Amino acid sequence: MRSGIIAASPKPRIVVAVSIKTEKQIAMMRVAGGLAAEVLEMIGEYVVPGVTTEELDRRCHDYIRKVQKATPANVGYHGFPKTLCTSVNSVVCHGIPSTKVVLKDGDIINIDVTVIKDGWHGDTSRMYFAGTPSPEAQRLVQVTLDSMLAGIAVVRPGARLGDVGHAIQTLAEGAGYSVVREYCGHGIGKVYHEEPQVLHYGTRNSGLLLREGMTFTIEPMINMGARGVQQLADGWTVVTRDGSLSAQWEHMIAVTADGAEILTAWPTKK
Repeated sequence: MRSGIIAASPKPRIVVAVSIKTEKQIAMMRVAGGLAAEVLEMIGEYVVPGVTTEELDRRCHDYIRKVQKATPANVGYHGFPKTLCTSVNSVVCHGIPSTKVVLKDGDIINIDVTVIKDGWHGDTSRMYFAGTPSPEAQRLVQVTLDSMLAGIAVVRPGARLGDVGHAIQTLAEGAGYSVVREYCGHGIGKVYHEEPQVLHYGTRNSGLLLREGMTFTIEPMINMGARGVQQLADGWTVVTRDGSLSAQWEHMIAVTADGAEILTAWPTKK
C-alpha cells in the first residue's frame, strides 16, 4: 500500500539519497515480505461474490495480528483506517474496505497489504477475480502482471530506473492499455515510503543508477481506457476518470549482485 505519489515540481531532484541494505537487513525484509505474501495467499478463497471488502479486511487484520504476531502497517498510516487497500474494478488504488462494497460476479479486485515484522516492512498486492470475469478483464489483469514482471526482469546493478519504467510502459501500451503516472513504486525498509520513486513509465538509460542492496516496490497501475485518474472525496480512493477497469500487481524487491530478488514471492502450496 500506499503507492508513492509523484510530487509535481518545476525542477527535477538532483540528489536522491537511497538506503543500501545489508544482507542481514534484507533477510529481515524477506521475512516481512513473506508474511505479506502469505496474507494474500490466505485471503484468496474468500474473494467471492457476496463478500464485503470489510470482511476481507477483518480476516486479514486478524490473521496478521493473531496468527503472524505482526503489525498491519496501513492502520492509522496518515489516517488510513483499515488494514487493506481494496480496489475494485475502476478503482485504481487506495480503496477503503467497507460494508457497503459487496463483490459481484465478474468483479476484479486488487488487495494490497503491508506487514511490519521486527520493524521491517513487507509490501505487496495482487489481483483476484470474484466469480467469472469477462475475457477483457482477464486480459487486463494478465497484461498488468506481465508488465510488472517485465519491469522486475531488467533490474540489476548498473541498470537504471528508467529501464524499469520503459519495460513496463512498452508492454502495457503495446497491448493497448495506459499506464497511470500519478502514483509510483517506492523505496522501502524500516521506513514505509522512502527514496527512490519508481516510475512505471520511462526512457531507457535514464534515471537513478541501481546498486546492489537497494530495496523498492514495483507496482504498476494499468488502465483499460485512458490514463487519467481522480481522487474521491474520502481523500484516499483513486478511480479512473473514464470509468474503465484498472488493475495492479506489486512486488517488493532487492537488487542483488546479478539481478533482483522478489522479497514478496508468492507461497508455493504443498
